[in-house]
Amino acid sequence: MGGLFAIAVSLCLLMSFTIFIRTFKERNFLSIDTLLIVIFLYLSILIGFSMIFLILDSSGFEVLVDNGVIMEGTYLDRLHTCLYFSAVTLFSLGYGDVIPIGFGRLLAVLEALIGYVLPAVFVARTVWGLEKGS
Repeated sequence: MGGLFAIAVSLCLLMSFTIFIRTFKERNFLSIDTLLIVIFLYLSILIGFSMIFLILDSSGFEVLVDNGVIMEGTYLDRLHTCLYFSAVTLFSLGYGDVIPIGFGRLLAVLEALIGYVLPAVFVARTVWGLEKGS
């Protein structure tokens, strides 16, 4: 069941990127629509990676350490920790209170890379669009 849910989350992330790419090809870059799409893309990435961490944790894989202890607690506590860690990682804050271990490290690196690249792509594409329009 967890694998099926992970596939569904991955498809949602892929669809979000597809919408983002399509928007960048077709629209004015300095618009409310584009800003909302970027916000929703960030939210879908954040929630998607949170769900992947939570699925792995629920499947018995240890992926996060919270304040020196393997993540534990109720489902909502673990969901909160996964959402928090995903946000801190995506926005490159890295407080250090929740630490990835094992396969979680690879996922955290991938999420951080997306968090670094996405704003650069948005700015570069906006500048290119403005120069092309001039």
